[in-house]
Amino acid sequence: MRRGRIFIYLALILLVGLVALFLVVQLFLSRTKVETTTPAPPMISIIVAAQPIPQGAEITEEALGVISIPRDSFVEAMFSDEQRDQVVGKIARYQIEQGIVITRGLIAEPGTELALAGPRWATAIPFGMTAISIPTTRLSSVAYGVADGAHVNVTACLLLVDVDPSFQSVLPNNTAVVTGAGLVPDQPPILSAGVQPSGEGAMQGRLELEPSLQQPFYVTPSESQRPRLVCQMILQDVLVLHLGDFATGAAAQTTGQEGGAGAPPPEGGGEAATSPDIVTLVVSPQDSVTLSYLLYSGAKLTLTLRNTSDQSRMDIEAATLQYLLSQYNIPVPAKLPYAIEPRIDRLVEPGVITPGPEQ
Repeated sequence: MRRGRIFIYLALILLVGLVALFLVVQLFLSRTKVETTTPAPPMISIIVAAQPIPQGAEITEEALGVISIPRDSFVEAMFSDEQRDQVVGKIARYQIEQGIVITRGLIAEPGTELALAGPRWATAIPFGMTAISIPTTRLSSVAYGVADGAHVNVTACLLLVDVDPSFQSVLPNNTAVVTGAGLVPDQPPILSAGVQPSGEGAMQGRLELEPSLQQPFYVTPSESQRPRLVCQMILQDVLVLHLGDFATGAAAQTTGQEGGAGAPPPEGGGEAATSPDIVTLVVSPQDSVTLSYLLYSGAKLTLTLRNTSDQSRMDIEAATLQYLLSQYNIPVPAKLPYAIEPRIDRLVEPGVITPGPEQ
């Protein structure tokens, strides 16, 4: 009986101790929470771009939004929400992406201040690169599948001929008869040399030995020299800035205001928009010089479309007649004692009627 009371007293003492410990812990935690809680810093609303604003476009009320930042982070170049009237109606000096904080360096007064910035599509040209336009057709532009922002390879095809190093004229040379100056017996001295064409300006030939008669023959060409075709991929992974003509004047200003970030350069109208005959590429300055040379030399340029994410480079071998015959195992037809009738001198599409030699 007495032992039972002792256990009861001990239990009560333990219970009271636990309650006291709980109260002390709660009081300590509450004090710590109060001590660690700091007052929130004052905030300020600043102006940001709520939507993409193209370069040269007028900044409207709908294009602006606000975000809150600590007042200590606010700098003089920013605009607070109370200064909205200082931004609306101004011109974007550069292209402003959505969410960018509007600063005084990004806007300009309407007028001539922005003229030095250039056209808005010039900002799409990476530093150190340049843009050049080349002619194109439906065939050379992948059926107009080469759109703005595409990546392409450029193939050039040339016709090469042999020329005389001194004359820089196409071989073979024409022949002539030269009458030399000097003393001839029983004739007065010839003081000058004369040159007379041999026949109708006959082309220079060569001597060949006829094996059956064992007699030399002077052989002349039956036609002028045939050019030799060669094609090679000269540029890889080239950015297409625009397919077709760029807009000019008021059309360029209107498109610049209505377009958004990353919008393609403005297109022309009418036939130029549906069947463009020119494409603008972004290349290095050295490649632009190469393309200029090829353009004025009469080379044919073809664009091949590639995956935009593919940045690989490949070693490409130039295509010539010899390359085609050896690489693709194309045999040279043997000379047979029979042939196809009618005579075939050129390849035509099936169903296309072409006039014969007599027509």
